[in-house]
Amino acid sequence: MTAATYSTIWDLDVFFNGGSSSKAFVQHLHTTEEKIKEFGLQVHTWETTNSISDKTSLMNLIESFQIATKKLREAGAFVSCLQAQNTSDKKASEHRAKITQLSASFQNALTVFDEKLTSYDSTVWEELLQEDGLSELSFVLSERRETASEKLSKEEESLINALGVDGYHSWSQLYDLIVGKIKIPFQEDGEEKLLSVGQAANKFSSPDRDIRKNIFENWELAWQEQTDYLSKALNHLAGFRLNVYKQRGWEDVLKEPLAINRMDKETLDTMWDVISKNKEPLVKFLNRKAELLGVEKLNWYDLDAPLNNSESKLSYQEGAEFILENFSHFGDEMTEFAKMAFEEKWIEAEDRPGKSPGGFHTYFPESSQSRIFMTYSATPSNVSTLAHELGHGFHTYAMRDLHLLNRNYAMNVAETASTLAEMIVSDAAVKKARTEQEKIALLEDKIQRTVALLMNIHARFLFETRFYEERKNGIVSTEKLNKLMEEAQKEAYGHSLGEYHPTFWASKLHFYITGVPFYNFPYTFGYLFSLGIYARALEEGKEYEEKYIALLKDTASMKVEDLAEKHLNVDLTKPDFWQSAVQLCIDDIEEFLTLTEKK
Repeated sequence: MTAATYSTIWDLDVFFNGGSSSKAFVQHLHTTEEKIKEFGLQVHTWETTNSISDKTSLMNLIESFQIATKKLREAGAFVSCLQAQNTSDKKASEHRAKITQLSASFQNALTVFDEKLTSYDSTVWEELLQEDGLSELSFVLSERRETASEKLSKEEESLINALGVDGYHSWSQLYDLIVGKIKIPFQEDGEEKLLSVGQAANKFSSPDRDIRKNIFENWELAWQEQTDYLSKALNHLAGFRLNVYKQRGWEDVLKEPLAINRMDKETLDTMWDVISKNKEPLVKFLNRKAELLGVEKLNWYDLDAPLNNSESKLSYQEGAEFILENFSHFGDEMTEFAKMAFEEKWIEAEDRPGKSPGGFHTYFPESSQSRIFMTYSATPSNVSTLAHELGHGFHTYAMRDLHLLNRNYAMNVAETASTLAEMIVSDAAVKKARTEQEKIALLEDKIQRTVALLMNIHARFLFETRFYEERKNGIVSTEKLNKLMEEAQKEAYGHSLGEYHPTFWASKLHFYITGVPFYNFPYTFGYLFSLGIYARALEEGKEYEEKYIALLKDTASMKVEDLAEKHLNVDLTKPDFWQSAVQLCIDDIEEFLTLTEKK
């Protein structure tokens, strides 16, 4: 039986017909604003009695909280899709500004709600959490209560939220605007083309070194031309964040990202320490790749280069069918979810100008649907990216029957599901290789992701922690930013490259995201954490999917250390788990080194 032909263009009209000009969407924004106002009024007029009799009022507030959240997230997801598919959509940018304003209003109401949770003494609070309807939300409600106790007064926090609309968040929006206008010149068939940053980034996986070198030089120039604007955006975004931390009395810039990721600093430090002690095999891999490519040392633009002389191409249809086939060996529910995503046009993958760079998954909670964005250019890496984003989608799908407040999983565990899905596909590709050369190429592609997550992400983390320390003393110049980035890359890559990417701080969107500070280490955590889960899945076969889904359902209602202990019986604050996970990466490298030894 032949599979259906899958579209490379997603369907957004099912949500709001007419794109950014949709009248239904404008009405949705009006309704969202009303629901936020209703919630705000309920919160402000709520008089807590510090007694168990508050149960009904609290449950009513939570219901209003859930309704407003769904509407706001539905709107945010829709606009994210509009902006990604067309960076020139000015109407979508106007909608984004409105959503940012609504988010600030909603956050103000939540600030009051959270502060009122702190008015209960611990005994009454524990009694309330034993009640039906509240017991299932005990973790997330207690988390909100504890976080509120460490913040400023509701008036001060509300002021911060209000000022953030035209301050903090606007710098992030400025970044998006600048990136949308950047064009990278590229010579092809005697004709100069202007590529979007997303299209240009795909050229770094070309087998032709001249193409990679040319696109990298033009890439660097394009970002250098914008560094005055981008350094200003980055400095002020960080300055706003640091000032808020200072007012709250938070000295460690990692306090907020660690709390958001429900993770102890001891766990983070242990993870990076183990990685740092295992850089030698990664450096050996990079040196061997340089040798195979016929160069003394790899340059930045060689990191994603394929080893074979002709690019391995896999059409979107072929890529989709390969993913479905290999998901089926892991579990039926994951396969059915992916099949639904392909068949119901949940994925935007067309390679065309005007799209945003990168890829993402977003969820529409009112519609109970996902959307996946990427630019597919038929490379093995594109197939892995597609599987990665489908993993994100399956995570939200697995949690679909939970209360909305129990579905707010953090980025580190979000990357667990996506990386596991990616691993299933890349591992299958290596095992099904028809020749030794194909196996080497696919194994190298798989190891590239290890390099990205244990070296590239490490460089981002090192840069960002050092940048924030510098920023505490004042504005950090463009020259200093370049220096900090290059130094971080040299350290993270074990000084193994010939040429680095000093303007990476400008070209990487993650440094400008306001919703989640330090948008880096959770990727590495998720990758290594997923290796532990993947090892269990290989041992137990398809029967493991049920346990995997149980783990996913817990990801938003406990700390990661407790999650690992409950579902994997491991201690994340000790090096043993991390070493065993890194060793799986090293095993791939050792196989690669053996296969590529000169006979």
